[in-house]
Amino acid sequence: MAPRQMPQNPDPDSPGQHAAKVALRDQLLTARNRMTLLEVGAAAREIAAHLLATTEVRRAGTVAAYVALGSEPGTAPLLDALLDAGKRVLLPVLQPDDDLDWATYRGRDSLVPARRGLLEPAGERHGVDAVAWADVVLVPGLAVSSSGLRLGRGGGSYDRALGRVPAGTFTCVLLYPDEVGLAVPAEPHDRRVLAAATPDGITSLNRDF
Repeated sequence: MAPRQMPQNPDPDSPGQHAAKVALRDQLLTARNRMTLLEVGAAAREIAAHLLATTEVRRAGTVAAYVALGSEPGTAPLLDALLDAGKRVLLPVLQPDDDLDWATYRGRDSLVPARRGLLEPAGERHGVDAVAWADVVLVPGLAVSSSGLRLGRGGGSYDRALGRVPAGTFTCVLLYPDEVGLAVPAEPHDRRVLAAATPDGITSLNRDF
């Protein structure tokens, strides 16, 4: 069942926006946690196929991505395929202040355990501004509105990273189909994305808001 549409509060500074985000996150995480490993794996392969077929990814020299965990739409097939296609892949390294540094992905054996159960690439860190080098930026999320407003986990890491991405860069959130087009509560720090990738395909999001 699709998560219930929640009304959009027109005032992004309203204290109710944070509470609405918490409620929507709980709802979406509950739905994800009901998924089987087979479903998550199948979704990962389908999302990878759709992204690899896009003009933006085919033409990209550098792709910023991430290592998915748990019931998130998987990224392992995508990361390996990007390497096989000769792309440079940047993965995030979580900093103590929850900002994101970046390092180069060199295959699954290059990943090491990190804070909060994450997997991060070993090796040289390139700095928080390295995400601006990417031709394509792929980010996690829990939902996205039709105007590209992304709902994350609440730490603000990716909103900071997206704030460093040049205008016009192809930014895409990886989701399940029922998580696209929801009424995501807005806060002033939120950054929007241009597209959503799901097992059903790539959805372009309306930037006229």
